[in-house]
Amino acid sequence: MALTDGLCVSNCAEPLSLFSEIIELNVGGQVYVTRHTTLVAVPDSLLWNMFSKKSPKELARDSKGRFFLDRDGFLFRYILDYLRDLNLVLPDYFPEKSRLQREADFFQLRDLAKRLSPRMSKDDSISEDICQSDTEEGAPQCGLGSSGVVETLRTVSAVGGAARSPSLDSRKSGYITIGYRGTYTIGRDIQTDAKFRRVARITVCGKTSLAKEVFGDTLNESRDPDRPPEKYTSRYYLKYNFLEQAFDKLTEVGFHMVACSSTGTCAYTSNDPNEDKIWTSYTEYVFCRE
Repeated sequence: MALTDGLCVSNCAEPLSLFSEIIELNVGGQVYVTRHTTLVAVPDSLLWNMFSKKSPKELARDSKGRFFLDRDGFLFRYILDYLRDLNLVLPDYFPEKSRLQREADFFQLRDLAKRLSPRMSKDDSISEDICQSDTEEGAPQCGLGSSGVVETLRTVSAVGGAARSPSLDSRKSGYITIGYRGTYTIGRDIQTDAKFRRVARITVCGKTSLAKEVFGDTLNESRDPDRPPEKYTSRYYLKYNFLEQAFDKLTEVGFHMVACSSTGTCAYTSNDPNEDKIWTSYTEYVFCRE
């Protein structure tokens, strides 16, 4: 009995976890496999509370028994990377920083959210250092309507803007190719019986981060959902079928057309050559931002 008690004391000092060492997660439809120790790496975070304070039966699961989190599955990879070594590494151009900050706030990762805050970014905050040095020399403080301080900020922004951050430079350049397959019918009387362009789908080819920056929520990523921002894809397409709408989007963010290519075939609706002709074409437009 004494031996049993001794074992109890030894085991009770460090209670065994109710969770297995390897844990499968379903985050917004994306499956992740990680260690239990990774999920509880940051005390008092949401994941720490879920996987250390609760039992497995209290957590939501999907149909295959994975623990389910109704959050952005794409951005969760960066949350998980941060938990592994408490270090934040993002691609050179990462347009999802504000959304990732929102995810960090949700998961109660305060240090990560602080790093992602624009006010803490060295690239985005030059006014605080300038204001402090001006104040020490007796110059008017920022926010008091001093035209000299405003002009100083404008000058620093204009002169040093190009060298502040590689990510800003990469934002200014790149190529996006817009493609579509269309059909139209020409009847025997071309002038009165022409059924013009019918676009089935508009495809988007190029760097993932550029495509998301330009088209945002109108971009359908279902055919290539896990493509990292720095990689290229040819499997995205738009949620609408108006070429001019796509062109407007590209023009608004500084792109201009540099090339165009098209191929076409013709077929009859029947064996009678006098009947309507159906033309099918595939066209690509190349846009560039320098």
